[in-house]
Amino acid sequence: MRATIDLNCDLGESYGAWRMGEDAAVLPLISSANVACGFHAGDPAVMRRTVRLAHAHGVAIGAHVSLPDLQGFGRRELRISADEAYELTLYQLGALHGFARAEGAAVAHVKPHGALYNMAARDPALAAGIAAAVHDFDPRLVLYGLAGSALPAAGAACGLAVAHEAFCDRSYEGDGSLSPRTQPGAVLDDPAVAAAQLLALVRDGALTARDGSRVAIRCDSVCLHGDRPDAASYARHLRAALAAAGVAVAPPRA
Repeated sequence: MRATIDLNCDLGESYGAWRMGEDAAVLPLISSANVACGFHAGDPAVMRRTVRLAHAHGVAIGAHVSLPDLQGFGRRELRISADEAYELTLYQLGALHGFARAEGAAVAHVKPHGALYNMAARDPALAAGIAAAVHDFDPRLVLYGLAGSALPAAGAACGLAVAHEAFCDRSYEGDGSLSPRTQPGAVLDDPAVAAAQLLALVRDGALTARDGSRVAIRCDSVCLHGDRPDAASYARHLRAALAAAGVAVAPPRA
């Protein structure tokens, strides 16, 4: 059993009059916040508020960069080039940096969202474009990506610190990929099931896939989705499970 684990959450996903998640209640329970930068969700007011809250709670702030797809919440694949991946990453990272700097805080990491995350996990060229943008902006930033995929490999290749990420509220396929959301059981709604998966990742670096097979997963950080309607109670359940196992929560170190 490892002594610490990073618990990250996707936050700042409200937009205008539309409210998403329980950010204020979740932030005290996590170590890293991935803040939407306006492409899949979020707006300037929401970004500012989320950065301020994260900074007040001592939570590491990350840019949750996405494909430009507000209507689809960034979960629809769009065909983009490696150059476009570079540019949209740099643009969103710069926007969040502005709010962080105004609040006396700093951006610590970058994590792609939704379809962009999954595309970069499979496509080395897109992964390299994202990693290059992060490195050119600030080589001290940590790049988050699906464990064992092309994205953390691209980050390491250009000299970035990387966090191999696993998910406690999603099921996995036998090849180590996330189960498509269209499949039954892809989202783990029972927090007790998620806590058991979290502890398996922390204890064994492995989990049971949807087909019953055992899959090894490198785990530097574990994600909880903040768009869940029960995100705060879910997070409290996970923290209680970690505390009972003697595992502390802290962001990864660059």
